Amino acid sequence: MYRVPQAGLTKSAVAGQLERRVSEVIGLSAARRFQETRRGRAAAVRWNAAPAKTDLPLERACPSVSVVLGHVGESGETVEAVIPIERVSTTTYPNRRGIPMTIMEEAMAVRKRAVLELAHPNAAGIDIGSASHYVAVPADRDDESVREFKSFTDDLERLADWLVACGIDTVAMESTGIYWIPLFELLESRGFTVYLVNARHVKNVSGRKSDVLDCQWLQQLMSYGLLSGAFRPKDEICALRAVSRQRDMLLSYQARHVQHMQKALAQMNVQLANVISDIVGETGQKIVRAIIAGERDGARLAQMKNVRIRASEAEIAKSLRGNWREEHLFALRQAMALYDAYGERLAECDQQLEALLAALQPEAAGDPGKNRRRSRARNAPKFDVRAYLFGMCGVDLTRINGIDTTTALKVISEVGPDLSRFKSAKHFTSWLGLCPGTKISGGKVLSGASKRTANRAAQALRMAAAALRSSQSALGAYYRRLCARLDRPKAITATAHKLARLIYTMLTKGTEYTDQGQDYYEERYRQRVMHHLAKRAEKLGFQLTPLAVTT
Repeated sequence: MYRVPQAGLTKSAVAGQLERRVSEVIGLSAARRFQETRRGRAAAVRWNAAPAKTDLPLERACPSVSVVLGHVGESGETVEAVIPIERVSTTTYPNRRGIPMTIMEEAMAVRKRAVLELAHPNAAGIDIGSASHYVAVPADRDDESVREFKSFTDDLERLADWLVACGIDTVAMESTGIYWIPLFELLESRGFTVYLVNARHVKNVSGRKSDVLDCQWLQQLMSYGLLSGAFRPKDEICALRAVSRQRDMLLSYQARHVQHMQKALAQMNVQLANVISDIVGETGQKIVRAIIAGERDGARLAQMKNVRIRASEAEIAKSLRGNWREEHLFALRQAMALYDAYGERLAECDQQLEALLAALQPEAAGDPGKNRRRSRARNAPKFDVRAYLFGMCGVDLTRINGIDTTTALKVISEVGPDLSRFKSAKHFTSWLGLCPGTKISGGKVLSGASKRTANRAAQALRMAAAALRSSQSALGAYYRRLCARLDRPKAITATAHKLARLIYTMLTKGTEYTDQGQDYYEERYRQRVMHHLAKRAEKLGFQLTPLAVTT
């Protein structure tokens, strides 16, 4: 029960004391309280001063809450005060400071809520489908605020014309499969601001679900600015990305026919794959094509081996003795023909990639300098990718250990050289799905695992990180140290996270990467360990003394 400390106080004095004590607990100064009052963010509260042991509700001008007060004064007059609605610290004890507990409990229950304002009053929501799209606009723009349009090009044009007639300038749509791409490109070309949102982020409230409700829900969320668009690079980078993904698809198809060749040879008991590591290498291709041409003599086939093959001619000849059944030879010929066909399509993709990269070159492109890597990956494009990437980015990403031209091309084709859409390296690694997760509940970290993602750039960086296992560089030493402390998948993700941060720094700041070497990294790591050991020993009352070096 609250009691006025001094009798005979006027109602303004009582109100002032209450305001000061409540604001002290809440943590607001008088100046800020008056400022909040002028902005209309404070609640005018009227207290009924009733006789003792009489509980009367508190009258408020803001949304109604019932706060019961005890004995306020003996005059029985109405006292008016202004109490700002703020979150109250849970570490304070209001009953020890003369504040009624009922007031503080109600103040703690009411949170400071931001008023939802229309961020995009001219927003529309589109529910994407394969055969038709449902579009919702604000209810005051048309008598029929929700319409259905077929997915034909003429209907998409009518959809855009209707949005223009309704005064729409912002559109939100779900990323449903690939059906959103034609409409997205059309609306962008017509000058609309299009937000491509993740379907997982716009789940409707529980209840009925329909296409009409989904598009209205999207329109409502977009109107209040509660949706964020997905990252989509510029048109020229999208074209480069499409051709790069097409090339990856052709490589995967070609690899399947390599497996078909291995299966046909194994069914004939030709154990060539057990004596050479790759049947589509130089030696393997010569031997397999000779078999298809009709050669069956193992000694002659063994003479086709390259000098770098470790197996002897006798071992190769022994592995080439099989039953040569006609149906398996037919399957082998078919697999080789398809392998060659995909090789021709890959050559066409390389030409298209080179043309797109040449169009993205600035007028004065620099020289990347001498390549420190002598060999080139087998599946890499058959042109100088490194020079084109250096002209686009202004830096040589292949100087980072573990990143070759194929990995650099994959990352640049997915995100482009301009990373200004990402505020920091943390945002970039979060988009890649390489940063640690933050799943916290009740003050406890439930999980720190990174989110699952199908990001192609992240996959390329993970493969580059796994290739550092035998690298004599600082990144290689970092990866091996993580493998010793963590399991290998976590070490690969952490190393890929470091590679992504290096790429972001190089592309945004234009700095070159310089490897300090494995010895430099090990020495720095040793110094950090010694520093922490010395501090811990000092805290326990000991002192570290190095051992004398004995010869």
